[in-house]
Amino acid sequence: MSFLIVLAALAFLMFAAYRGYSVILFAPIAALGAVLLTEPAAVAPVFSGIFMEKMVGFVKLYFPVFLLGAVFGKVIELSGFSESIVAAAIRYIGRSRANAVIVAVCALLTYGGVSLFVVVFAVYPFAAELYRQSNIPKRLMPGAIALGAFSFTMDSLPGTPQIQNIIPTTFFKTTSWAAPVLGVLGSLFIIAVGLSYLEWRRRGAAARGEGYGTDLRNEPERSHGGHLPHPALALLPLVVVGVANFALTRMIPQWYGSSYSVPLPGLAKPVETQIATVTAIWAVEAALLLGILVVLATAFGAVRERFAEGSKSAIGGALLAAMNTASEYGFGGVIAALPGFLVVSDALKSIPNPLVNAAVSVSTLAGITGSASGGMSIALAAMSDTFIQGAQAAGIPLDVLHRVVSMASGGMDTLPHNGAVITLLAVTGLTHRESYRDIFAVTLIKTLAVFFVISVYYASGLV
Repeated sequence: MSFLIVLAALAFLMFAAYRGYSVILFAPIAALGAVLLTEPAAVAPVFSGIFMEKMVGFVKLYFPVFLLGAVFGKVIELSGFSESIVAAAIRYIGRSRANAVIVAVCALLTYGGVSLFVVVFAVYPFAAELYRQSNIPKRLMPGAIALGAFSFTMDSLPGTPQIQNIIPTTFFKTTSWAAPVLGVLGSLFIIAVGLSYLEWRRRGAAARGEGYGTDLRNEPERSHGGHLPHPALALLPLVVVGVANFALTRMIPQWYGSSYSVPLPGLAKPVETQIATVTAIWAVEAALLLGILVVLATAFGAVRERFAEGSKSAIGGALLAAMNTASEYGFGGVIAALPGFLVVSDALKSIPNPLVNAAVSVSTLAGITGSASGGMSIALAAMSDTFIQGAQAAGIPLDVLHRVVSMASGGMDTLPHNGAVITLLAVTGLTHRESYRDIFAVTLIKTLAVFFVISVYYASGLV
């Protein structure tokens, strides 16, 4: 019975997300409903002592990353840098390789620190123009955007500043550059298989004589040209973010040591910080801040007039994204405390291989919640100690565990109720019926990549 209660709570949250209801509202309802059916008197104490504690703890750690990422993406958009990057990619890669162009642009923006939600909005107008001129069916476009923005640059490539690569650092005391060789190999697997699939779909449509399409929804206005920043200048902020993130990840522990204590006259005791738990977060925050300053310094005239309204929308988006994930984190903390979850965790623990165990657990919960960061947060909040103990017992570096968990979070998360999928289809004016097949293919490719990386590690010992 306890297991059914947990399953019902997860199913209810998944259904609410699929129907488009706010996770911020329905995550606590689902969690406290499970508590009510398990131990009615514990509802209020669990809400205050577990749900809100977990939720606030997540916001405390990660909200600055969401905020700075959203603002960085907005100034990249307002400056015209994103349009310049797209135009340069078309010029150098060629219109005949439309899928590769879109994947490359999405990957560059995402790896540069732009939120994947922002990437969808920024790339769509140019992707639509490119597909129209190349006479490729518009319905194939979401698959290309998903491959570029929702896959290898989100969680596989070492150093990516996306939240899915940052969350494991606080549990495993690793950095965003964990297991660089495995991350690169996994990324190459996703790129090769994903692009092969997209090209197969494009050739099939061309053989049937299918063009861009007619009677389409939410078509962007045609570009009328205009002066664009030089591509080198447009790329500069992304390079700064990547280099600064890499450098600061190594420099922060040298500056502060393993821990840092600062006495303040208004406090009874000094502020103590364990540097290993915040190195990756501080590095990403500082890198994004530097990126924002570079954009403002090089394109202030273009950004100035629209910065006030643009920053408001960016901050609103950051708040919504952070609170959605934080609410799922609180939900995971509550579910993990219930007796029914012990049945789930015991079943997952029965998988003998520690890396496969972690991959299956994280991917399963990411699929159920429809969120890579939410599913990973639930899994790590409940089972990170088990993952660490299993890895250490098997002599597996925690860097490898970090990379497997991060990649697994981006596996089955893109099911139909996933927020990014719903956003992507809404922005492009397409439906699940028209385009979800290709998004799901990317989902399967990402999931296979996790087990590819695990196999490579066991076969070669590469990290």
